[in-house]
Amino acid sequence: MGRPKEFDPDEALCAALQVFWKRGFEGASMTDLTDAMGITRPSLYATYGNKEELFRKVLDRYEQSHLCFVAGALAEPTARRTIETLLRGYADVLTNPMHPPGCLGVNSAVCGGGESAAIRQELIARRSLSEETLRQRLERAHQDGELAAGENPADWARYVMSVGLGMAVKAASGATRDELYRVADIALRALPTAARGRVDALEAAG
Repeated sequence: MGRPKEFDPDEALCAALQVFWKRGFEGASMTDLTDAMGITRPSLYATYGNKEELFRKVLDRYEQSHLCFVAGALAEPTARRTIETLLRGYADVLTNPMHPPGCLGVNSAVCGGGESAAIRQELIARRSLSEETLRQRLERAHQDGELAAGENPADWARYVMSVGLGMAVKAASGATRDELYRVADIALRALPTAARGRVDALEAAG
């Protein structure tokens, strides 16, 4: 019979998530990670691969556990409700006192060279996918007549993502949840609609 593992891989991954979230990819040393995870370096390498591979697994866990509100937001009946749910849900995650402030991805995005180059590209790819998914949702809203005829869904997806990234930076600097909610409210006021009655009907139906 094989020797049982001396630790819970799932719990150890959650511990690594907290370290990366607080320190970022570059700031998290292997000693920081193994101490928090309660494992040795050989166990880390054998179970998760190298530091980059561990970070990718942590990103997956972060998206599954902390960004799970995104799917519900995209299913909202109107573009306005989608954007509101996205920004407010993100504000909740960014300011949750149970975790480090800010966003795991943004906290790790300011990287140098060397080992960080692949991680920087990974983060860019994931943000691009999120923006494309939102663009598709706003494209449907545009086709449904929610957005004014001259508005570009891609521009609005880029705008919403930029607001979210700015909120993450502010949260890491100490901004409160209420402050971020107000940022979200201002972003919503900037969203143009083609016909208020049409949007009200969609929201009522939802």
